[in-house]
Amino acid sequence: MRRLRGRRGIVGWVVNAPLEFIPSRAGAKARLAEFLPSAGRYAAERNFVRPGHDHVARLSPWVQKRLLLECEVVAAALGQWTFPAVEKFVQEVCWRTYWKGWLERRPAAWARWTGAVPRLRDGLDGERAAAYAAAIAGRTGIAGFDDWARELTATGYLHNHARMWFASIWIFTLRLPWELGAAFFYEHLLDGDAASNTLSWRWVAGLQTAGKTYLARADNIARYTEGRHAPDAGQLADAAFAITEVPLPQVAAWTEDGLWTATAGAGAGASAGAGAGASAERVGLWLHAEDLATETGELTGEKFCAIHAAWPADIAARAGWSARVAAWTQAAQADGAVRAGAHFGAEVTGGAPDDFAAGLGAWAREKNLRRVVAYRPFVGPWLDEGLAVERALAAVGVTVTWRRRAWDAELFPHAGRGYFPFWERVKAGF
Repeated sequence: MRRLRGRRGIVGWVVNAPLEFIPSRAGAKARLAEFLPSAGRYAAERNFVRPGHDHVARLSPWVQKRLLLECEVVAAALGQWTFPAVEKFVQEVCWRTYWKGWLERRPAAWARWTGAVPRLRDGLDGERAAAYAAAIAGRTGIAGFDDWARELTATGYLHNHARMWFASIWIFTLRLPWELGAAFFYEHLLDGDAASNTLSWRWVAGLQTAGKTYLARADNIARYTEGRHAPDAGQLADAAFAITEVPLPQVAAWTEDGLWTATAGAGAGASAGAGAGASAERVGLWLHAEDLATETGELTGEKFCAIHAAWPADIAARAGWSARVAAWTQAAQADGAVRAGAHFGAEVTGGAPDDFAAGLGAWAREKNLRRVVAYRPFVGPWLDEGLAVERALAAVGVTVTWRRRAWDAELFPHAGRGYFPFWERVKAGF
């Protein structure tokens, strides 16, 4: 919806088309084209939470699946606007990159969260169990919060400012574990991302930047929802409380980390069989749902004789995704598979095998492959699949060549500390 203004101010609401996220690269491009004419106003309007969210990009579900690449979004914005005009928008695009790079160096944050969720959920009882049930159903009686809970489950999306308010109220007003709030978001968000979601909740809780919490205020909510939501100040916590944890260990320096070394810059035919016969090597592509534009970028010129784009039958249950999120992700992956098959001229294998890794190994044997190439998944559910795939392929004598996007290779090394030192380093490249 959008507000109409007359000489005497707001005169009513007009209903726009409902939020729609078409799970395809074409849908992503259409939304980007729709947003670009207003990208220069993003900085001034981004904090307002309005029905329909027409004033913000709403590109995150596609970017998270890399149906649309970060570099494409930034290039499109800079193609129509000067950098000063869209700096805040470009900065927001880079937040997702920063979170991913940060988590790659501290994967224990993800492991701690996944271990804590079932334990905390099972430990809820009495008043806390009732508060949790009311929160996820949108029955707390807190103005705004209940609407956001229902919007999330109905659409798979929330405005970023509403996410911050919601998380703060969950933690400091309802006094529920942040881990369970992050799980609620991860279950329902179409743009649910292991790094962005988990680390954003940690930031609100005061763990990401030690001692720096985010406290939702009634006047701030009323202002940025333009009066649609105006909770009583007494409904919200007036102070945050400290949450502590054992410091997270870091893995090796990014450039030394085995997740990111070796074959990033090599072509599919160059990294595993130099010399006679290498050009005839049979190579397959594993297409997964964290990078669905394989025909664009680093793999564009590769020669793949087969593509594996099956869906792990149990991944949604293990990850904790809702039926909506699982269905959207599968549809997005199917779109990526069709485009990859057409671009590379290769047969695509789909399905949903119970033993995904073993099925991929059997496919590699059937196609007589020597190697399989894939963009390495990031810390999260798809990396678990990737490591299982690597083991299964090794067992049948097939190697894996992990690749990475140049965007990640250039930006991740700067994500060792806070966001703003990261931004100061990377913005010079735009």
